[in-house]
Order: sequence, then structure tokens, then C-alpha cells
Amino acid sequence: MQPPTGQQYRIAYDRHEAVAVELGAGLREYTVDGRPIIDGYPAAGTATGSRGLPLLPWPNRLGDGRYQFEGETHQLPINRAGEHTAIHGLTRSIPWRLLELTASRVALGTTLFRQPGYPFTLSLRVSYELSAGGLTVETTARNDGERALPYGAGHHPYLAVTGRSLDETTLVVPATHRLLTDSRGLPTGSVEAVEGTPYDFRRPRPIGDVRLDTCYLGLIRDPDGRARVRVDETVLWVDERYAYLMLFTGDSLSDPAERRRGLAVEPMTCPPDAFRTGTGVIVLPPGGAVTARWGLAADLTPSSPRRAGR
Repeated sequence: MQPPTGQQYRIAYDRHEAVAVELGAGLREYTVDGRPIIDGYPAAGTATGSRGLPLLPWPNRLGDGRYQFEGETHQLPINRAGEHTAIHGLTRSIPWRLLELTASRVALGTTLFRQPGYPFTLSLRVSYELSAGGLTVETTARNDGERALPYGAGHHPYLAVTGRSLDETTLVVPATHRLLTDSRGLPTGSVEAVEGTPYDFRRPRPIGDVRLDTCYLGLIRDPDGRARVRVDETVLWVDERYAYLMLFTGDSLSDPAERRRGLAVEPMTCPPDAFRTGTGVIVLPPGGAVTARWGLAADLTPSSPRRAGR
């Protein structure tokens, strides 16, 4: 029978294996030497909590689903009724077509055509590639319409925690500030320096009982331009297109068994409510394109190589 997330695309390189899915172009699985690097879900399951999914053409919440762009007001469907927000874009529940598949790389694509709340034509491509350095995820957007459009990108992997509780997990977040939000998870317009607060993870320390549903900014980057979050032995890196990181401990997930089971580390090119505030929004002119990259690396002891295969 067809899995709930459609076609399953397995890729491998040496000790690394990953599975991407047709529905939403999600990342369902990533392992190194058989050890889970992301907290994914089985082939017979679904992407609860948006786990592993690209968030396009905007990440996180949009208050009341309403925004203005170039003098016009647009109303998106509300899909988080309790908050009255539109959350995580328009591509999570649509099938993506296969563009490329090799032993170690898969690329999926879709096109958003004009629709209520987003009357633009946007072509999207997401690729997952394995190498000796780990997993690289590349997201490209191109404006195939005749007018400029607003755009933001995000991704929603949950990093796996194995052999210990989330409270005992060591975390490093290279960020100087966090965005303050209201009861709906929308920015208040203020930011707070993390120094001296429970949200300061610039130096390695256990997560403890801190509840995170927190947007970090002021990312501290290494000489190669990447910012790196460390969760025990796993590193999630983002390139310079990603200026924000959303960390979520999952305390509010509907299934109690999934709460604080893994840590969501969400690369975002713009903060929550960006279409309303304009902060970090990428404006693509007709024919314009933009690419953003993030990836995962695991500092594990090498073992015997695995044979690549689909």
C-alpha cells in the first residue's frame, strides 16, 4: 500500500542514509551507522508537528493570516485556529514531483500557482545530498510570474536525542538575542539579549527544564560564514541566508509521547510574522531566484562503510 507521505526516496553515502518523501518534500529519516540523527517517523506514519518539512513560502506564524504587499491586502487561510494565525506556508500538504535521484542525492520540486492570499507564481526546489561531511539541504525559489512576490524559507527538523532525556542533552546556540513574542507566538516588536537569561546557550550546557519555543537572532558565525548549533554530538549548520533559528522543545505538541522527545532546530530566513512586519522578507522580482542551504553533521566514531543504494 502507498505510505501516507507518498513515494519514499532513499539515498545513501558510506555510513549515511536518508529518506525524503513526496508529500511536502519532507525529510523523514537521517541516520549515521544506523543511529538516528533526526527524530523522524516510520514509513507508515505522518509528519506530526511538521517534522522534517520545508516551510514555504514563509516559516512560522502570520498573525490573522493577513498582510500587505505592494499596496494590496492579502488574506491567507487560517490553519491555527486557536491562535488565529496562518502557519508554516503552503507546501506541507501537497505532493512534490521528483526532479533528480542518484545514489546519494534527491531533488524534489513543485510550483505554487496564484491562489487566495498568495496570488503569485513561485517555483520551488528542495534537494537532499549525502557526503562524507553529512547531509546538505538546498532550497531554491524562483519567481515565474509577472510581478514581484514576497518570500521566506524555513525547515523543521527535530534532532534526535538518544540514550538520555532532553533535559540532560547538551546544547549550544550561537546567538546573542531572542525575539520576544506574545501569547500567540507573534513578535511584540522587542528583542532581548540572552546574556544572563535561561535562554543563553552560547556555551555548552544541558537544556534542563527550559521550555523553548524561541526565535534566536544575532547569529555568531564561523569564518566560513556558517552558524552552528550543537545538540550533543550533532551539528546543524546554516548559511548566511538563514538569519534566524527557531528552537522548540515540543512541550505543546498534541501527542504527549512526542513532547521533549527531540529538539526542533528550524533554520529561517525571516522571523515569525514577517509578511506583516516586512522584517527579513525576500522580494523576488519576475525571474528572480534565491537559494539557501543548511545541513547536518554528526561527530560519531567511524565504523565499517555501508554500501550506497536506493
